Amino acid sequence: MSTPEAPADQTSTSGAAAPETLFAFQFPSDPQVSPDGRRVAFVMTRIAEASDRPTDDPDYSRPRYRSRIQLSDGGPAQDLTFGKGTDGLDTAPLWSPDGGSLAFLSDRAGRNQLFLLPLRGGEARQFTTFKAGVSGAAFSPDGRYLSFLSGGDAHDRRDERGEARAVTSVRYRSNGRGMLPGQPAGLYLHDLQSGETVLWCAPALDIADYVWRPDSGGVLLVSSASEEAAVRWQQEVFELELGQETPRQLTRWAAPLGNLAAHPDGVRFAAVGRPPGSVNTEDLHVFLFGPGGEGTRLDVGWDRPAGNIVAGDLHVGRFPDRPVWADSHTLRLLYTVGGSVGLFDLGLEGVSLEGTVTPCLHDPRRVVTGFTAIGDRLAHISESATEPTEVYLNGVKVTDCAASLPFTPLSPSLVTFRNELGEGEGWVLLPPGPGQARGTVQPGQVPALLSIHGGPHTAYGHGFMHEFQLFAQAGYGVCYSNPRGSVGYGQRWSDDIAGRWGSVDMADLLSFFDAALAAQPRLDAARTGVMGGSYGGFMTNWITSQTGRFQVAVTDRSICNLISFGGTSDIGMRFWDDELGGNFQRSPDVPKLWDMSPLKYVERVTTPTLIIHSLEDLRCPVEQAEQWFAGLQLHGVESRFVRFPEENHELSRSGRPDRRVRRLQEYLDWIGAHLKA
Repeated sequence: MSTPEAPADQTSTSGAAAPETLFAFQFPSDPQVSPDGRRVAFVMTRIAEASDRPTDDPDYSRPRYRSRIQLSDGGPAQDLTFGKGTDGLDTAPLWSPDGGSLAFLSDRAGRNQLFLLPLRGGEARQFTTFKAGVSGAAFSPDGRYLSFLSGGDAHDRRDERGEARAVTSVRYRSNGRGMLPGQPAGLYLHDLQSGETVLWCAPALDIADYVWRPDSGGVLLVSSASEEAAVRWQQEVFELELGQETPRQLTRWAAPLGNLAAHPDGVRFAAVGRPPGSVNTEDLHVFLFGPGGEGTRLDVGWDRPAGNIVAGDLHVGRFPDRPVWADSHTLRLLYTVGGSVGLFDLGLEGVSLEGTVTPCLHDPRRVVTGFTAIGDRLAHISESATEPTEVYLNGVKVTDCAASLPFTPLSPSLVTFRNELGEGEGWVLLPPGPGQARGTVQPGQVPALLSIHGGPHTAYGHGFMHEFQLFAQAGYGVCYSNPRGSVGYGQRWSDDIAGRWGSVDMADLLSFFDAALAAQPRLDAARTGVMGGSYGGFMTNWITSQTGRFQVAVTDRSICNLISFGGTSDIGMRFWDDELGGNFQRSPDVPKLWDMSPLKYVERVTTPTLIIHSLEDLRCPVEQAEQWFAGLQLHGVESRFVRFPEENHELSRSGRPDRRVRRLQEYLDWIGAHLKA
């Protein structure tokens, strides 16, 4: 590996980040506060050797994720389970309403099954054996029932047996899931008194979310009214009562909805989503629905999106963000504010129900990645640009994941830029300078890398990025920002790239990069690179097809042909309608989509380009990378195409550990070969 100005003996053991330092991280997730608010159960995932893999081949990489349930009462967390399954995965802890037992999922019986562990002593008891596995468990508030989702004993082995499939629906596959089953997962009900398990509801379409009513008389669930509505991301809320098998539709919303929160009055409910008639550029907000299904936006005066939408690469597992009613007038939930995420209280006021948003737990330099709450008792996970994810119970940190890091994280510096809408945010992460006794000491100028986030409606910010720490400690200045289209800065900022990808967003990115070069004299303007994934990969392709100012590029899970994307992506049927106001199957729209496709301009590219893509990526299908590579090769552009098997769109965030390390090493090798001193 060649990196700029790096000592020959520099390794991870000397205090600098390296690809393999990923193996040292711990990944806490899914914090669940107990009913009395005094304990927290959560999942702790580590990377360890897979004992059931071949050991006689020294070239076979064996590190895999292993997860256990841990428990804390405010002191250091202790193991509650030990991950003894096929892949060593115990996940999804769930408190019984009386706090006496904990349900969880485990693969110790093959596919994930439900187990119930009495906390006063005794062994965990398995009570599902479905071939399709189990997900989405929830206790009824009275503690009598445990509901869950499962495909039952259906076990589709057609691919395994090499059999043909007949597809009759446009929704037949999904990133991370692969081919969708012919029958969506059903909602099951386990009676904890009688021990009986029954199929409660066999839905026609996927149940995307559900919650119990406060009186335990039934559930509210999110699905779509028809196949066509599902293709168009139009969702509704349904009610399913105990003793019934067919849900009753409550809303006529025809827009994305989720994260249901049943109001304590048992009649109303809140949901996070977008208003009817909106498109993908619309920020997520909170709506309150009455018994007739009519919805009213609560956070009208708050121009920030609901949820955590800030990037981070330590998010292995589940991070709950369902809003919680602190009382009958206060809804507690996450909001993204600039590059930060905090917990806020949305108070219902007056007849109009227009809520007032006030901070409950918000540090403008931190990100709350997930939480659960009971009244004022709170369990959450928080991180910053220099502190990895940690679990907190009522304000007390109960994990010490930072102690396992073999390097000291570097701190980024804020760099702002301006456009016609106002001021934008960005950051620069520099290698240690002279006199800093850690990592790779860089006495002179260092190459500058422009990193572009995906989405486009996500954000960079104060989340921990092992990847950025790695590049900085290898001797590069990492420059990352939130151009127009990013979230957290108001609806106008999110909207402004609608219909014009590759225009004002490119202008913002280059304006920020110029501002970073001017603000940080250590950045070498003559040695620069550009990189990004998903939408960031699209922008990397676009920028290198429009300008030759960068000496190297890395395009990851990218898009280059907007026309073919429409028919091959799992979201392609609707995505360009939302983002660009056109679609691939309408002939008048095709010229516009082609004009906005980097592939149209591939003959202009001169930048040496590394292409990273996963073979099972159904969000940005691998055919996009194949087209870009073929175009570069045919035009004589130095290029390298690295294809990862068995991985999907999430490789960089939660892919198999050894493959994540290989991806990072490919970055370092390629960039180092072209930007070395």
